[in-house]
Amino acid sequence: MSIAFVGIGSNLGNRLEHYEKAVGMISELPNTSVVLQSRLYETEPHGDVTGWYINGVVKLATEFSPPQLLVRLKEIEIEMGRPPESLRGKWVARVIDLDILLFNECVLNQRDIQIPHPEMHRRRFVLLPLSEIAGNQVHPQLGLNVSKLLARVTDSKRVVRLSLVQQT
Repeated sequence: MSIAFVGIGSNLGNRLEHYEKAVGMISELPNTSVVLQSRLYETEPHGDVTGWYINGVVKLATEFSPPQLLVRLKEIEIEMGRPPESLRGKWVARVIDLDILLFNECVLNQRDIQIPHPEMHRRRFVLLPLSEIAGNQVHPQLGLNVSKLLARVTDSKRVVRLSLVQQT
């Protein structure tokens, strides 16, 4: 089994419901299980997007290869109402966004898949929940663990932990 960390975000409609549905759909993938989940955070968007996101990270044990997992995650996005890649821009509102952040110690830099996620070390909304469940996980290109990357991040976008009242 391989270990993957997947970032999840939503800023359209019932964000919490979309987040939870995505986690459920991921956990139903064959030969894949959700091992850990971070707490959830409300995060200020990047770009011209309106509406804050709910973000978190899940740790998966999976038998999929990185490209196979990516295909399955994109299928979940489309099933949940996110337009296919060819119909969307970079900084747009999203019903759901599923990104492979890390996959074992894998480094892939292909047109359709980049692992580690190329922006993760610059984004507080990724590093904060990732540090909760994988603080000692080392970024295979930068050689620093997630906790050290979080301590060095200069991203000024606000990231606020959701209270238990907000999450129910």
